[in-house]
Amino acid sequence: MESNIGNTPRDKLDDIDRHIINALRSDGRVAFAQIAEQLNVSPGMIRQRYNRLVDLGYLKVVAVANPMLMGKRTMAMVGIRTDGRKMMDVANKLARFDEVVYIVATSGGYDLMLEVFCRDNEDLLTFMTEKLAKVDGVRETESFIYLKIVKEIYF
Repeated sequence: MESNIGNTPRDKLDDIDRHIINALRSDGRVAFAQIAEQLNVSPGMIRQRYNRLVDLGYLKVVAVANPMLMGKRTMAMVGIRTDGRKMMDVANKLARFDEVVYIVATSGGYDLMLEVFCRDNEDLLTFMTEKLAKVDGVRETESFIYLKIVKEIYF
């Protein structure tokens, strides 16, 4: 028998679930009691809902570090064209590099898009020439250095 918490099917979100998610997106340390008060429900219900959302994969709790304060002053998006059959091999190799924080396989002008964080421009140059360019299957790259992050959200 499928378990329901608060009469919510395990694979569906309701308004309470969405409120919990939005409250945690605004402040990941908000107390369950505070969310419960906003919704006029018990903190225990919020705790159960929270655990369910984590168990089902709707929520993942992580610390988000500020790269600038961590000494990573140069951030860039890098578009990569690969040898077609090697695209996922390239992606898996690039995923091992510390500088790479995000990889997506895309359609369009690039096969892969990377987000990289480096100490400075010299570190980015070293990454591009000593690491990225040497990966078998990488044909072309184009880098876009971030000048300013205008909007950043964690969905």
